[in-house]
Amino acid sequence: MLQLIKKKKYIFGAVIAVLIIGGYYWYSQSKLTSTAVQYKTAVAEKGTLMSSISASGNVIVDDDATVDPTITGTVYGLAVSVGDKVKKGQLLFLIENNQLGIDANKAYSSYLQSKASLETAKANKNEAKNNYEDANDSEEYAMKKKLEAAEISLEAAEKNVETSWSSYQNSLSDASKRKVVSPIDGTVNAVNIKNGDDLSRLSSNSNSSAPIIIGDLSTLKAQVEVNEVDIANVNIGQKVSLTFSAIDGLIVTGKVEKMDSLGTLTSGVVTYNVTIGFDSLDSRVRPEMSVSAAIIIGTKQDAIIVPNSAVKSQNGKSYVQILKGQTPENITVEVGLSNDTQTEIVSGIKVGDSVVTQTINSSSASTASSTSNSKNSVRIPGMGGGHID
Repeated sequence: MLQLIKKKKYIFGAVIAVLIIGGYYWYSQSKLTSTAVQYKTAVAEKGTLMSSISASGNVIVDDDATVDPTITGTVYGLAVSVGDKVKKGQLLFLIENNQLGIDANKAYSSYLQSKASLETAKANKNEAKNNYEDANDSEEYAMKKKLEAAEISLEAAEKNVETSWSSYQNSLSDASKRKVVSPIDGTVNAVNIKNGDDLSRLSSNSNSSAPIIIGDLSTLKAQVEVNEVDIANVNIGQKVSLTFSAIDGLIVTGKVEKMDSLGTLTSGVVTYNVTIGFDSLDSRVRPEMSVSAAIIIGTKQDAIIVPNSAVKSQNGKSYVQILKGQTPENITVEVGLSNDTQTEIVSGIKVGDSVVTQTINSSSASTASSTSNSKNSVRIPGMGGGHID
């Protein structure tokens, strides 16, 4: 019996010892893990840094024309379709409106009548003048009044001729509009009519719904929207890099040609249209294509460059951490140009310095380890997890 008791005490003591040793090991490992810090670094390099403004928009035709006749009538003789190249003055379609021809004839008839009336007025004036010159004293006053009236009639007849001639020319102009021709050299980009359409029933409240739209595709440009925060940094002549969502891999260069003076307010955001001319045209680029632009607002050659994540600020000053051995040292720096990924360091560090871009504290790993150990408690072989009497 005494030996059994001694054996149990021996086993109990062994368990206590194992628990103490295991606890100490867990504590030391946990503390070591929780205090371990790792640093990700990058090397300060010399290179070219470009800063740009991002904007998006569409390809537009800078020189285009909407063909939208001001007269009414029925469309016939449609002579073009989308994609056709046309010359200035080339026939596009005809408008049937006989009334315009009738109106022109009436206007010409009125013009001829006014000319006849003018000749009569001239003759009447000459007669009145002769009568006045031959009148005796008793007739002089009456003849003078008749001469004055004849002169007024002549002036009115001259005005009538001018008016009737203008009316006739306007009628001829309207009648000539029944033959619709291209106002420019270009390519037919849209045809919104067909033979038999009544122009008086067509709605052309916007340029996009005009009967025919013609554009000179050699004048393709990009028009992008720049927000009010960035527009102050955009200037005429700045270089631009452009990409197209519809054409994989195509990068086109250009430059800023013009900017709107008035902005557009949409959903509380003010933007300004910026027009960009292409340095060269690619045949795959089409009007209305979506385009993304990077407007280059600054370029620095031979700059010391670090990742943006390496630059920190405190009390209004910028600094980076230089890793010397295992300990980072804060170095105050002067920053210059920057873009979405990189920053120029004007002074404070030199090429080749290792700057800290990320600090990794593995306390989370310690927590995970602790949780794992608590789930896998120390067990003594042969004890079976039971209790000790």
